[in-house]
Amino acid sequence: MKYRAEIDGLRALAVVPVILFHAGFELFSGGFVGVDVFFVISGYLITTILIEDLENQRFSLVSFYERRARRILPALFFVMFVCIPFAWMWMLPRDLLDFSQSLVAVSLFASNILFWKESGYFGADSELKPLLHTWSLAVEEQYYVLFPIFLILAWRFGRNRVFWMIVVMAAISLLLSEWGWRNKATANFYLAPTRAWELFAGSIAAFIVQKRGVQKNNPLATLGLAAIVFSIFFYDETTPFPSVYALAPVLGVVLLVLYADKATFAAKLLSMRGFVGIGLISYSAYLWHQPIISFYKYRFETSVFGFIFAVALSFFVAFFSWKFIEKPFRNPNWITKSRLFLLSVSFASIFITVGLAGHTNFNNSLILIRNDPYDGQLARRLVSKENQFYKVEGNNFILWGDSFADALSYPLKDILLDSNIGFTSYIKHSCPSLLGVVRNENKRLGVNFAPSCIEFNENLKNELSKEDHRNKYLVITSAYAWYSSGLNDVGESILLPKETMANHDTVGASLRNTVIWANSVGLNPIVVLAPPKFPSLKDKIRQGTEVAKVIEVELSEVVSLNARLTEILEDTNAMIIDPVPILCGANKASCLAFNEDKEKFITWYDGSHLSEFGGKEVSAYIRDIIARDTR
Repeated sequence: MKYRAEIDGLRALAVVPVILFHAGFELFSGGFVGVDVFFVISGYLITTILIEDLENQRFSLVSFYERRARRILPALFFVMFVCIPFAWMWMLPRDLLDFSQSLVAVSLFASNILFWKESGYFGADSELKPLLHTWSLAVEEQYYVLFPIFLILAWRFGRNRVFWMIVVMAAISLLLSEWGWRNKATANFYLAPTRAWELFAGSIAAFIVQKRGVQKNNPLATLGLAAIVFSIFFYDETTPFPSVYALAPVLGVVLLVLYADKATFAAKLLSMRGFVGIGLISYSAYLWHQPIISFYKYRFETSVFGFIFAVALSFFVAFFSWKFIEKPFRNPNWITKSRLFLLSVSFASIFITVGLAGHTNFNNSLILIRNDPYDGQLARRLVSKENQFYKVEGNNFILWGDSFADALSYPLKDILLDSNIGFTSYIKHSCPSLLGVVRNENKRLGVNFAPSCIEFNENLKNELSKEDHRNKYLVITSAYAWYSSGLNDVGESILLPKETMANHDTVGASLRNTVIWANSVGLNPIVVLAPPKFPSLKDKIRQGTEVAKVIEVELSEVVSLNARLTEILEDTNAMIIDPVPILCGANKASCLAFNEDKEKFITWYDGSHLSEFGGKEVSAYIRDIIARDTR
């Protein structure tokens, strides 16, 4: 296959936006489309190789998989190996459990299935998963396994018929992705059937180039480049993906592949030394950036300079990974085929063993003193881009709120279903269950919560105002203490719109309006007030400090806030639940991070969010209130 420098330049255009997007730079709000660019490139290159081998009657599945193994596995396994000690040192047991599962899934090229089951791509918890980005490698590997077999079986029907078979499969996959983002958004994002059309687009381009060669067409090549750049800067987390919106970057790549002859402006630009250099190390850069950025977010206080350093470190490490890992393993004179497969199987077996051991160990330790964090699996299906709702059973009980409600969702689900009470959750992280106000943007992290939160709350209002959605009970809870605290990390008001009154009065007034609205549409609100906050608990657990009585917090501030909120809601007919006496005991001046009377279970996951144990304590109280209620 003839080398095309502009393809390496195109890889650079794919990997840089992905990395900057994951680092939180808002300018690259659509940087995630870089993965789609990679898919098309992969489809093009692999299909080109397969066509040439088939036509020259030299195709071998073993040789094909050997080339893929040399290209993908050494650098991937090295990154996984380096991640293990950092995960062990820094991660909480709940997160170590997830990491252990990902080791197994990545080794089996099924991480896209794992992450589909666990969470969405754009949620805050997903950002802290070091191996999240391997979902795309899993999709490609699944393509590499099946597509060559398809070509071998279909080639007997002739090249033209094979081409049209691929066109039909691509069209079906695209239509499936259009259905998927509306009905199964998380599965649509992660799974191969709804991503296959992007790889098939590259395959279609390969057939055309093999027949006609690369054409010179400046306008079309420039249009392709512009389409990719447009999607990088104008798409964002709310853009349905993949869907017809993905046609912009996908067809952009196809146009470049077909029409970016080396004499065109686009090819000359992408063939520049800087672009080609980044393209050469793009695979290693992609592998390294997610662990580096996620561990940085997990362990340290984040800042713009910190993210810049993380991005720079990703490329620095990528260069050495490319030079000393990727390049040597691609050389069959340096390592033989049999030794390569032996090493691959050995390392995969090691990672699977470590992952299974970690899964067993940390799954069994979730109720021990060091952890018992909330699971949140129920609400994590509500990824931030969907603005959709997840229902368990029935329609007579609902939960609405941000990550604090997420922390309550899993234990509440168990408690209520045990009592045969139907359950529905409306969860969106960083979006308070307060009508009329939203969380202010966090410029340091490059995240603007306001637009999607407004949309989410409006959707919720419309949904719950329908006759068949007038459930009997509505549990409302959010990070009221944090929203009442004043300023965000860049010195601006936490809430929008910015009121002249103090933030705690804004929270109180909005919460009152929210409760009044709930009553007006036939709902009976239950308001769960603010729990205590342990500022240092998360760091102490991460550093391995044993939970002891010294980990406690003074209660006067949260008690004062909850008293003010209770007074504001006094005449609204809302049922008020104050978690402070439930979790800390009545009339106490301070609260411990664990419950002394119940085998010292951790009550807070990270110092703010309730653990599964803490959530069950509050959920039981909610159940009892419902049992006593005669309305």
